[in-house]
Amino acid sequence: MTPVMFDLFVRSFWETVIMTAASGAISLLAGLPLGLALVATGRGGIAENLWINRILAAIVNGFRSVPFIILLVALIPVTRFIVGTSIGMWAAIVPLSIAATPYYARMAEVSLREVDRGLVEAVRAMGGNRWTIVREVLVPEALPSLVAGFTVTLITLIGASAMAGAIGAGGLGDLAIRYGYQRFETAVMIAVVAVLILVVCAIQWAGDRLVARLDHKA
Repeated sequence: MTPVMFDLFVRSFWETVIMTAASGAISLLAGLPLGLALVATGRGGIAENLWINRILAAIVNGFRSVPFIILLVALIPVTRFIVGTSIGMWAAIVPLSIAATPYYARMAEVSLREVDRGLVEAVRAMGGNRWTIVREVLVPEALPSLVAGFTVTLITLIGASAMAGAIGAGGLGDLAIRYGYQRFETAVMIAVVAVLILVVCAIQWAGDRLVARLDHKA
C-alpha cells in the first residue's frame, strides 16, 4: 500500500468512525425516548393510549421495513435539505440516523418491557409519578439490556455506513468500492475487511464489558 493510499485509508477510517458515532448518538437520543413512549402508551403502560401507540408503532415499522439502500436513495431530497448535499460523510449521517432510530427504539422497547411490573406498581403505590417511574425504575432496571441493544445498533451502523459508500458517502465502504473493487486492488479490500472486523470486535468487547459491569452493580 503506497503512502498516498495509506493516508486515504486513514482518512476513510476516521470518516467511518465519525459517521457511526454521530448517527449512533442521534439514534440513542431519539430511539430511547421513542422506545419509552411505545412502552408507556402500550396496553397496561404508565400512560396507556392505544391510538398513540399504534401510530408510533406504524411509523417505526414503516421505517424498519424499508431496506437501507432504498431508504438511502429515497432520503436524498431530505438529506440535501438538511446538510446542503447528498454525498459525503455528513450527508450519510442523515439516513443512517433515520434508519437506526426506529431500530434502536424497538430494541429499547423489548428491554423496557422486561422490567418487573411489580417494581412499577410499587413505585405507583408510593405515589411516584410517570417521570419517577421512568427515571427510578424503567431505565435503571433495563440499563444492561439497553446498553447491549445499543452495542448491536452501533455494529449495524458500521455495516450500513459501508453500504452507504456505494453512493459516495465516504468512509471505508467507499474506499473498498472505488479502489478495492473497481480498480481491483486486493490489498485495499483485504485491509478494509480486516479493519472493519477489528472495529466490530472492539465495539462488541467494550459493550459486553460494560453490560457485565452494570449487571454486577445491579
